[in-house]
Amino acid sequence: MTLPPLGLYVHIPWCVRKCPYCDFNSHEAARIPESEYVEALLQDLAQDRDMAEGRPLGSVFFGGGTPSLFHAASIDAILEAADRLIGFDSQVEITLETNPGTAEYDNLAGYRSAGVNRISFGVQSFDEAHLRILGRIHSGREALAAYDQARRAGFDNINLDLMHGLPQQTQAQAEADVRQALALAPEHISWYQLTIEPNTVYYSRPPQLPEDEVLWDIQEAGQAILAAGGFAQYEISAYSRPGKQSRHNLNYWQFGDYLGIGAGAHGKITRNDGSLLRYWKTRKPADYLAPEKPFSAGENLVPAEQQLLEFMMNALRLTEGVPQRWFAERTQLPDSALTAAKAELVRRGLMVDDPERLQATALGLRFLNDTLTLLSEA
Repeated sequence: MTLPPLGLYVHIPWCVRKCPYCDFNSHEAARIPESEYVEALLQDLAQDRDMAEGRPLGSVFFGGGTPSLFHAASIDAILEAADRLIGFDSQVEITLETNPGTAEYDNLAGYRSAGVNRISFGVQSFDEAHLRILGRIHSGREALAAYDQARRAGFDNINLDLMHGLPQQTQAQAEADVRQALALAPEHISWYQLTIEPNTVYYSRPPQLPEDEVLWDIQEAGQAILAAGGFAQYEISAYSRPGKQSRHNLNYWQFGDYLGIGAGAHGKITRNDGSLLRYWKTRKPADYLAPEKPFSAGENLVPAEQQLLEFMMNALRLTEGVPQRWFAERTQLPDSALTAAKAELVRRGLMVDDPERLQATALGLRFLNDTLTLLSEA
């Protein structure tokens, strides 16, 4: 069988300060054991290399936490090892998540020299009051300065992460954030609604969020502004200029494979017999670094009956969907496993009636959770 494309996710689990809405595996630390962690990452990668099955990496994504807390030399060492052990394809996309409040601007040129060719700034908002409410350590002015320095360092592919539906946020304020982002002329904007997740400060002490009607008005207005600014929506919360979609995230949504290294990282691998393996690494940084403990914390084979829902919950996030042939190619299921469920979703106006594609309608995208619930019951 032909194995799907392969990416690599590298998790850096430290932050200067944990944001109250964040449910990611991130930890505040007075001292970061950077060199020890890089060495552990290299060992972790060496152990996972055989799962690549000769496939080059189409993307590398440094996420966190705050990867920009690490020096350029550390990022360079990880990328050198990834290229040596597995290899990069000719169009590899290498993304580094960056907090405008921690980016050492001189270091941006170092990241670029190391091979990073895409920067993702966690801006969230340009409004000072909202940044304070969100617990961010940067100001709107620092976000603008960091963006300018990234351009000066030679980056021609920049993403800005923005959130909307913030506590006490009006529609006018949300629109102002989008317009400010557009004024910077990035290549990509991730614009998503704040949600309250378990195991966060906001979950235990919920802030007052805008009413549903306001949230919907913000969504519609923001999408119109982004479209007028030349940004096409290609996923529920992702907008880009032509040809600038996030290659790494597209691989997730298209049910490609990815290795995951670092504390708490997850991976998905298609094996030569067609079975799907999901695995995850030790979550706590101290345990991940402990010499007597393995990096792996667990793994499981995805049951065939679960693969329909897993495939569709990713593919239907994409506004253009995916070719239907990928369903049989990237799961252990035949096309016939889709027949009844797809017919019902088409009948309800939630999926496009196209034998060649799996694609949600505008209504299906708006009510994606309902669409997936119907699939799970099929």
